[in-house]
Amino acid sequence: MSTIGAVTLSPQRQRINTYWQFYGGNIVATDVVAFLRHLHRQIGRKLIVVLDRFNVHRKAVRLLNEQLAEWITIEWLPAYAPDLNPVEAIWSCTKYGDLANYVPGDLDDLEDAVLDSLISQSGHPSTKRSYFKTAKLAI
Repeated sequence: MSTIGAVTLSPQRQRINTYWQFYGGNIVATDVVAFLRHLHRQIGRKLIVVLDRFNVHRKAVRLLNEQLAEWITIEWLPAYAPDLNPVEAIWSCTKYGDLANYVPGDLDDLEDAVLDSLISQSGHPSTKRSYFKTAKLAI
């Protein structure tokens, strides 16, 4: 199981949302592009996307550039800086908080538990704000 995740911040209302897509196998660049296109359709605005330097992200950006995607601007996090990425705070909360010592019966149980954790976190505005605080990013 693999997951693509995004944390969005509305510049005017400072509203934070999270979006997730689960995949049965490894994520490839075309999956990232499809996720970002879906996110763009759902939000209905141009996006400024901040990515880490994961190889799949770099390949996805090359695909977007080839497609002349004018609805997206990419900003890169510094290399080896997971502490600046709010998505990493979400995973930390899931892995080391909600799922600490959890032993799933199978992959479906694990996917359900991860999804429950992500849904639970998304319902708490203070938790979502803490992702940016943990990354030392001003909202």
